[in-house]
This record gives sequence, structure tokens and C-alpha cells, in this order.
Amino acid sequence: MKSLFNDRAFYRSLFAISVPIMLQNLINSFVNMVDTVMIGRLGTTEIAAVGLANNVFFLFTMLLFGICSGGAIFTAQFWGRRDIQGIRKNTGLCLILNSAAALLFTLAALAAPETLLGVYSRDQAVIEAGARYLKTLSPSFIPFGISFVFTLTLRSIERVRLAMVTTLIALSINMGLNWVFIFGAGPIPAMGVTGAALATVIARYVEFGVLVAVSYKRRYEIAGTLAEFTGFNRAFLGRFLTITGPVIFNELIWALGITVQNIIFARTGTDAIAAFNITNTVSQLTWVVFIGLGNGVAVLIGKKIGEGQEDTARNYARRITLFAPLLSAAAALGLYPLSLLLPLVFNINAAVLGLTRGMFIILCCSYPFRAFNMTLIVGVCRAGGDTIFCVLFEVIFMWGYSLPLGAALAFLFHAPVPLIYLCLCSEDVLKMFCGLWRLRSGRWLNNVVE
Repeated sequence: MKSLFNDRAFYRSLFAISVPIMLQNLINSFVNMVDTVMIGRLGTTEIAAVGLANNVFFLFTMLLFGICSGGAIFTAQFWGRRDIQGIRKNTGLCLILNSAAALLFTLAALAAPETLLGVYSRDQAVIEAGARYLKTLSPSFIPFGISFVFTLTLRSIERVRLAMVTTLIALSINMGLNWVFIFGAGPIPAMGVTGAALATVIARYVEFGVLVAVSYKRRYEIAGTLAEFTGFNRAFLGRFLTITGPVIFNELIWALGITVQNIIFARTGTDAIAAFNITNTVSQLTWVVFIGLGNGVAVLIGKKIGEGQEDTARNYARRITLFAPLLSAAAALGLYPLSLLLPLVFNINAAVLGLTRGMFIILCCSYPFRAFNMTLIVGVCRAGGDTIFCVLFEVIFMWGYSLPLGAALAFLFHAPVPLIYLCLCSEDVLKMFCGLWRLRSGRWLNNVVE
């Protein structure tokens, strides 16, 4: 504790990278909340429908994040060595993989949206509304996948402002068009949930165009030629897949775990899934701080490993895993009062309101543990190429403990919804002790670009 704040250079570098990432994610979360509020004016069915459709998009996003987060391990260490060609061949491989994933999800959403959503809910009205939303949203998947590569790579080379400004522009357009398309204005008819999806599609294409155009105009390190993007050989491809494969698998099993959580609440009842979606949407307003810290310190640690300064990388790891939980405790104190404002912004019944407030109390208590685990996995272990541990960490505690117990409480014992949510959050406490052991062992640090 005495040495926590004695390295001002670390915090200057950390916040120079993290604050734009925080702002970008805050903008995303705020617009998502506004979307939920607007759609919430249509009714509980529409909230649940868009929430379920977004679960499919969430799986897609986690697949992209797995690819790009694994690639960012290489990018940050290449950046420490100032290897621009390495950055570009890594970027090209991420673009190929993301585009393939986007095409797959686009085809699935167009061909069988009802089948996808039927996994989550038995409410036919919710499935039909969600299918309309998902089918309309699907053309945005490919430009979003490409933008995702540019955004995460720019972060890894410490060029974070472009992604933040681009997100602000695109999501401002999204929010404005939402109002017009959802409720109608002038000659434009009210389109409900379909209008919300259409607004998102337009915003994603704007985001894609601005990111790519500005990156090439300013000749950023990411702006490679086709030959540079495809300049990787079999040896690099094998090393990339060895490191990135576990990250992709990690994100997918985590996303599938969140999907199972949604299934648990959706099949418990429409009120339960509506409360769960509202809790997650509002909590993202504060959680963006820790996403920013995790991503920011990952760049710094990866860069130091690439420069050969391993002792400094270890010091950064110890510092962030203590600082983040302390900060999260303060954030939790500000999170609960937001639950008191729910009746003012959501058109929900008393049952949903009560469930949501109970979930908020549990979420606030879990925040310090969750902050430690997130910064350890995203900010420390992945930056050090310790990706296999990350997979085991997720599988053992989520799939071996919290999900089976949560499902049993819901479907066998018909437990109260807050108790089910408490069980799902309790895994973070157990994870923290395992994470502390891994951090102290030092085995998380590996140089992957030597």
C-alpha cells in the first residue's frame, strides 16, 4: 500500500491510454442505456426481445474480442520493439478472421433468427420481436468486425483518440436516428424495435468509414498495404493461433456462460430477464472505468515485455491488481443510487423494479472481486501471453461452479431471483484467490515475439 502511488509515470501513462478507452466505452454504454430506455417505452416484451437479440450480437462481439485481444498481445509487444511490419501482418490476420466470423453470423441471423432466439426464451411474442430486430441488424456485422480490428489495434499502439472520436460520432448518429425510427417523425413511420436496429446499422457503417479513412490519411502504423496485411508465414500463423486460440476459446466460453445466465433468467420469467438486462445496462456506466484500466495496463505491460523490461512489467501487474479493486469499491457506492432512479426512466412494473434493486445490491458487493479478476485476466495474464491459464480460470469457476448451481436453484428448487443472481456473482470471490496465486507465481509473463 505504501508504494501504490509512488510511481507517477506509471499512472500518467496508464490514464493517457485508459481515459480515452473509458470515454469510448462510456459513450457506448450511455447510448445502449438510452436505447434501452427508448425501447422500454414500448413495453416489457420489447425490452426482453431486444435483450435476447443482443445476446446473439454479444456472442459475436466476444468472438471478435477474442481474436483481437489475442492479436493485441502481439501488437503491444511488437510496438515495444517498434516492429511496424509485425504490427501490420498481425492486423491483417485479425482482419481475415474477423471478416470470416462476421460473415458466418450475418448468414445465421438472416436465415434463422427465430431459431437462434428460441434457445433463450419460450415467449413467442418476444421471439418474433427479437427476430425482426436481429434480421435488420445483421448487415452491420461485417463493418463492425473490421472496425473492431482497427479500434483494438490502435489502442495497442497508443493511438486511442481516433477510436474514441469515431465512436462519439457514430453513436451520436445512432441515438438521434433511434428517436426518429423507433417513434416516427414527419413522413418517417414509427418502426419500433426494427427502427432501433436500422439506426445501429447506419451508425456502424459511419464508424467503419471514418476509422479506415482517417487511419490511412494520417498514415498510422496500422495502415498497411494488402501485401503487408498478408505478409505472415506459416510459422507466425502457428504462433498466433497457439497464443490467440485459447483467448478466442476463453471469450467464447465466457460469452456462452453469460448466454446461459440469460437463459436461466429468461426461462425463470419475463420479469426476471427484464430485470437482469436493466441491471447489466446501467452497471456498464461505471464498469467502463475498469475495462479502460484493464486494456490500458495491458498495453503498458505488453510494451515493457517487448522492450525486455520484465521487472517493470511485474511491478505494473502488482500495482494495477491492487489499485483496481480499491477504485471499484468507490464506484460501487455510486452505482446503487442509480437504481433509485429506475422508475423515472423505465416503463416497468413493481415486480421488475424490486428484482432490479435486489440485483443492484448484490452487484455492488461483488464489484471489488470482479475488478481484480478482470484486470488480472485482461490486463496482466493476456499481456504476458498466459492464455491457457485464463481458459482454465474461466472453465473451472464459471462452468464448474456458478452455472450448474444457478441452474439448479432456478429449475430444480425454484429459488427467488435475487438468490440465483447471488450464486452467479459468487464465483468472483473464489476466482480472486486463484488469481492471487497466479500473480505471485510470476508464471504469467512470457515474451511471444522473440
